[in-house]
Amino acid sequence: MANHNGSLGIAVSEGLEYAEKHEGTVYCLGSVLNYVLIHQSIIGLEALEQFKIADDEPDLIVGCLGGGSNFGGIALPFVGETLSKKRECEFLAVQSEAAPNLVKGRYEYDFGDVAEHTPLLKMYTLGHKTEMRPIKADGLRYHAAAPIISALRQSGTVKAVAYPADEKAIFEAARTFLQCEGWLIAPESSYAVRATIDEALRNEKTGEEKVICMNISGHGFLDIPAYREKLGV
Repeated sequence: MANHNGSLGIAVSEGLEYAEKHEGTVYCLGSVLNYVLIHQSIIGLEALEQFKIADDEPDLIVGCLGGGSNFGGIALPFVGETLSKKRECEFLAVQSEAAPNLVKGRYEYDFGDVAEHTPLLKMYTLGHKTEMRPIKADGLRYHAAAPIISALRQSGTVKAVAYPADEKAIFEAARTFLQCEGWLIAPESSYAVRATIDEALRNEKTGEEKVICMNISGHGFLDIPAYREKLGV
């Protein structure tokens, strides 16, 4: 459809349709499938070792979540140790209200793409036909969360929060991060920063001490026009 806002679910359908039409072409679904999260868990495994070097432990793991590969990558190694009683840790997935699958979705079987090419997967889903408003953090615009993350959400191990789709607060957090750390980060990563700042401010008011680990998933060098639009600079 011309001038359609698209989504990750539509992109998956298009990829599968291409593979079906071209003999010898194999399409591997990313982001939402469990094997992708397991592959990405090198992030969390390295973080475990970094905390050992720092002689510290995280009380909270924060990451943005669209389909789940970024969040699963940082969180799953820590989740494993938490479930086996080796540590105590909380987990917060940060989303946009444009696609709040963990916050407002239903835990049921659904397709991973709009055209219904994929197998049915049990996950938190808004429905594979859901149309989502465009946002600058396009990587978060997916109708469902990975099955393993959805199961952890269902059990209460993972919590989730969604921020307004106008993204003003998100880009303000990104600007704060740039001013403090000198890194221009991707809009998706900025969701984790926003939630971390908000959590730290709450802890400051209550006097609670908490070590927060947030995952930065990418740079924002190609997102400068988005920064200009959202921040008016």
